[in-house]
Amino acid sequence: MSIHSLKKISDFEYHLEKSYQNGMKVPGIIFADEILINMIISDNAYKQVANVATLPGIQKGSFAMPDIHWGYGFPIGGVAAMDVDSGVVSPGGVGYDINCGVRLFTSDLPSEDVSSRLNQLIDNIFKMVPCGVGSSGKIHAKGNDLENLLRNGSKWALDNGMAWNEDIDRTEEKGQMRGADPHEVSSRAKTRGSDQIGTLGSGNHFIEIQKIDEIYEQKTATAFGLHKNQICCMIHTGSRGFGHQVCGDYAKSLVNKMSRYGIDVPDKQLASAPIDSPDGKQYLAAMACAANYAWVNRQVIMHFCREAFEKTFEQKASRLGLHMVYDVAHNIAKFETHEIDGKRKKLLVHRKGATRAFGPESPDLPNNYKNYGQPVIIPGDMGSASYILAGTREAMKKSFGSTCHGAGRKMSRRKAISSMKGRRIDRELLEKGIYAKWRGRDTMKEEAPEAYKDIDHIIQVVEGARISKKVARLVPIGVVKG
Repeated sequence: MSIHSLKKISDFEYHLEKSYQNGMKVPGIIFADEILINMIISDNAYKQVANVATLPGIQKGSFAMPDIHWGYGFPIGGVAAMDVDSGVVSPGGVGYDINCGVRLFTSDLPSEDVSSRLNQLIDNIFKMVPCGVGSSGKIHAKGNDLENLLRNGSKWALDNGMAWNEDIDRTEEKGQMRGADPHEVSSRAKTRGSDQIGTLGSGNHFIEIQKIDEIYEQKTATAFGLHKNQICCMIHTGSRGFGHQVCGDYAKSLVNKMSRYGIDVPDKQLASAPIDSPDGKQYLAAMACAANYAWVNRQVIMHFCREAFEKTFEQKASRLGLHMVYDVAHNIAKFETHEIDGKRKKLLVHRKGATRAFGPESPDLPNNYKNYGQPVIIPGDMGSASYILAGTREAMKKSFGSTCHGAGRKMSRRKAISSMKGRRIDRELLEKGIYAKWRGRDTMKEEAPEAYKDIDHIIQVVEGARISKKVARLVPIGVVKG
């Protein structure tokens, strides 16, 4: 395939016509420019966009964000909305790290005060938040306590003294997906999740101390509580081994059950079940448990980070102004109402490596954000910038209220490790004024900034496509990696 096989709609949007592959029910809609389209072609991710377009009940298009790259079943950076009556739910459309997501909280600390104690702050966070593959935390939840956590999400953390009321209000879905049923979760998943609450995952997951170096939209930034030179903390992680097990359990079981529903997919990694079928309902109930687990995990990590700030600066978190901006999911399937052919319609929207980006006046937003659109948090990685965007009305029309979730990999982890051989990434970061702590022999190499696309370029494209708009840019000064 070449770029000439795609129809260019604008400088930031390309369509893969239904004629490209047998069985496509809708076109592929890719938000990208010419440079990124060539990357997408070389990665073969467009083939997964086409495969997703064959799923029963898919509406309008198989969407791809500019950070798209090859994933399990769905591309990472894929969005697909399904009719609730005729459509399917696919674990591959959510991913293994269910509700991998990101949250941001601010501080009132002068940047010079943080700079003088930055190493101490990062060291304290590193001690308080266990991180890496298989890491276990100091909070153990079993039996009824774990079931309560899985049903209630962030409210569990509030009830256990690890959240403020404003944290709940500023979390997508208020940190609780309805319909969660722990009885649809395997005992293996519960065992894996019982001791990983408040722990940071491996790979691209991180905790970063960041400084805002650019404000692009002053009124929106003020509404979000952001200002230039402000010190913030960003947390990027998900549902750990619990979510991984939930996805694995259902992705495997659905492969052999599709025939009973008359579902035929071009890739078994797209294993699906009708939304209203017993199998579909069971997966959605288990997925909701994993989503709630992830929101609790990020909430508890933020609680530990607040304690690290308190220990480092010898003041209470409330005096330090450690207020949450927002928390958004990157890997999730949710029931939402959107406009199709001029009519409001209930859909199941899969976002896999994509971020909800609801526009102004959305009833799902906290009151203080309603006039400005949803805060959208786009993490960079270690040496690169991160962004705060705002959702737009155009996103509601063009992408089911969705945008990118990061830069997107351009090197596999294996290739990155090989390419960075002999380099000390931590020393390179330190030369840029970024202090890092990490676990894992190859963590710094596989997550080096060069392994990812240019985040500034990705943001330029989503803003050009008008599916979100820039509010602020943050640069890292301290990093904790799993």
